[in-house]
Amino acid sequence: MKILKFGGTSVGSVEGLANVKKIAESCEKPAVIVVSAFSGVTENLYKAGRMAAASDVSFRNVFTQIRERHEEMIAGVFTDPYTKKKLIESIRPLLEELKALYEGVYILKVLPEKTEAQIASMGERLSSVIIAELIEGAELHDSMKFIKTTGSPGHRLLDSPLTDELVKKEFAGFDGLAIVPGFIATDSATGEVTTLGRGGSDYTASIVAAALNAESLEIWTDVNGFMTADPRIINTSYVINELSFAEAMELCHFGAKVIYAPALYPVLPKNIPIHIKNTFNPSAAGTIVRRECTGRDLTVTGISSIDDTCLLTLSAPSMVGLVGVDGRFFGALTAKGISVFLVTQSSSETGISVGISADCIETARQAVNDEFAKEIAFGVMNPVAVEKNLATVAVVGPDMKKSKGVAAKLFTTLSRNGIEVLACAQGSSEHNISIVIRKENLKKVLNVIHDSFFLSEYQELNLFICGIGTVGGQLIEQLSKQREKLMKERFLKLNVVGISRSSRSLFCRDGINLATYKEDMVRDGIDSDVETIRREVIGMNIFNSVFVDCTASENVAALYKDFLSHGISVVAANKIAASSDYDAYLELKSLAVNHGAKYLFETNVGAGLPVINTINALKNSGDRIEKIEAVVSGTLNFIFNTISADIPFSRTVRMAMEEGFAEPDPRIDLSGKDVIRKLVILAREAGYKVSQDEVEKHLFVPAEFFEGPIENFWEKLPTLDAGFEAERKALEEQHRHWRFVARMDEGHYSVALETVDEEHPFYFLEGSNNIFLLTTERYHKHPLMIQGYGAGASVTAAGVFADIMSIANI
Repeated sequence: MKILKFGGTSVGSVEGLANVKKIAESCEKPAVIVVSAFSGVTENLYKAGRMAAASDVSFRNVFTQIRERHEEMIAGVFTDPYTKKKLIESIRPLLEELKALYEGVYILKVLPEKTEAQIASMGERLSSVIIAELIEGAELHDSMKFIKTTGSPGHRLLDSPLTDELVKKEFAGFDGLAIVPGFIATDSATGEVTTLGRGGSDYTASIVAAALNAESLEIWTDVNGFMTADPRIINTSYVINELSFAEAMELCHFGAKVIYAPALYPVLPKNIPIHIKNTFNPSAAGTIVRRECTGRDLTVTGISSIDDTCLLTLSAPSMVGLVGVDGRFFGALTAKGISVFLVTQSSSETGISVGISADCIETARQAVNDEFAKEIAFGVMNPVAVEKNLATVAVVGPDMKKSKGVAAKLFTTLSRNGIEVLACAQGSSEHNISIVIRKENLKKVLNVIHDSFFLSEYQELNLFICGIGTVGGQLIEQLSKQREKLMKERFLKLNVVGISRSSRSLFCRDGINLATYKEDMVRDGIDSDVETIRREVIGMNIFNSVFVDCTASENVAALYKDFLSHGISVVAANKIAASSDYDAYLELKSLAVNHGAKYLFETNVGAGLPVINTINALKNSGDRIEKIEAVVSGTLNFIFNTISADIPFSRTVRMAMEEGFAEPDPRIDLSGKDVIRKLVILAREAGYKVSQDEVEKHLFVPAEFFEGPIENFWEKLPTLDAGFEAERKALEEQHRHWRFVARMDEGHYSVALETVDEEHPFYFLEGSNNIFLLTTERYHKHPLMIQGYGAGASVTAAGVFADIMSIANI
């Protein structure tokens, strides 16, 4: 025999009922079909009862909605007028009984538990009558005759022996198709209507399956099965094909709504498999839950969460010697019917914390404070502390205690993303590690855990790009071209979730279309400044975030501290932060380490050349950088490689602007400021403490040229042409070239325009190329040389792209 259960969403629409009819009529007989109330009806039943008890006459409107809902469903699924009329007559006595119950509650202004149970039972009693008529050959069986409970109000338990006996008797020799209303029962002693709790239809089906030793239990719902995580939060989650009972229990206990957790207990001892199926997608394989799953190589099966958690903590200077504290603590909660889903206690016996649902936290606080009132009054114990607006996340997998490194990987992942864990528990369970976090971080935590344990098809990085000028624009173009290839070959998904320029920004946590981002920014963007950018990037609270700065803005660089403090990595083409105050530079590096983020700025020196990475590799391997000699300004190198008898100095400066090598204000390059910044960054990365004012400057343009507006600069610049041309001719005769050289030599720093002969490595440097000579303890006689393009939007963007890939560890 098979047992099938159809939930509220399955039977809650005309489409759903049509699918239920098709599935039920095609299944092998004998079979028992357990049905829920139509979706939303049970909630309205309870709602109207509470309204009536509060003397709110609007309960009559809700009752009317309930009646009309059932009449509309009958009209929608049946075409024969006679059948429609017969069914409406069949449910009328139940509706009249329900109305009388509400009117009685309204008069008495009280809602006893037994009356509320009678009211709540009507949903399944009504739906089962309609569904029994809909499914051809079906026979309605009243579950109140064979599902029995015991206990007092608020503490109802299944009367298992009697129920087992009555179920077997009810279906002895049965070989047809039975319709059974779920959720409802009666008291063993009094015969009064009781219920099995919210989600109890699953429980009814499981009870019947266990009593009849069914071959399987099918739970038909509106999802394809258990998912690796909540698909409403993680769009890359997918169906888990197979689960053990233990894993399913953990996932349900911590918020997975696929099946009512108590429904697992009756079928577990008899190893009756549970199939989770989708009423609206019957061909989907679904999930099978059984005692043991073989042939799986999994560390983590799935992730579930509870988003309305509170932590209640009882603490004292020391609980050592205070006998029975735990018993009294949990006894106080039990007496109020409060369920605890997480427990953590310090090994020093100074405190115990429990996770409790938000809707009963104040009752719990009062109960524990009352229990320990004397100890609190004498100062032996502290008043109960409560933390609200929290969420609990459970990472579930097979034999997790025996899987090395799971907890380490989990907490490292959370730390890297700036997530604070307020409490954690593993306890004796081998299938679950639970953590309590702030509710605002829930989506981020679920995504990053899902991504980290490779439950997602792709590793994801979420990028915020600030600055879409020459470098930023090229970066977006490169990202657009490489995105599909990276997904296909490296399983890396790069999502651009924010783009900012001057005074306008576009944010979309689902990802921005890079083909239309300019138009989208005009249409959907917002006016913004640096504070808007800070607020939106941090406020989006998205996992694996990277802020990419392609500006030269001091105000944007000032945001790095906040971003790194929130676990957001920073990739900077902007040189300001790394070359500013030394203590501020160190603080950024420290924040990155302490918050599990990365602060990368390879393109600050040499555009896309791997200079900083090489210095760090040498230093980390134990080498020591003794001297750095470099031509690091692509602009100046272009100028001094281009100057000739036909092209004067002033023209070369304009050409550098036109070619995109120079800064928007070329005086930054000509003043040596840009080179000084680069030298300071190189020296700092090499392990030296240095500031910009310690660098000696030997410049080739008079100081007065850097004063006043840019227009004055352009007017005066041609006056230098004759002097440069005379000197150029002399150098040409000597076979020498100009090079603007940055030097670091054991604590001495300088930038100067020098001349080099044919024997020097700098002599043959072409165009805007950069060159670096690194003298180290290992590379002492023959310095390590790095040479290549050191300027230009495309190579700088490529260097930024490379830093992004470094964050992805690819």
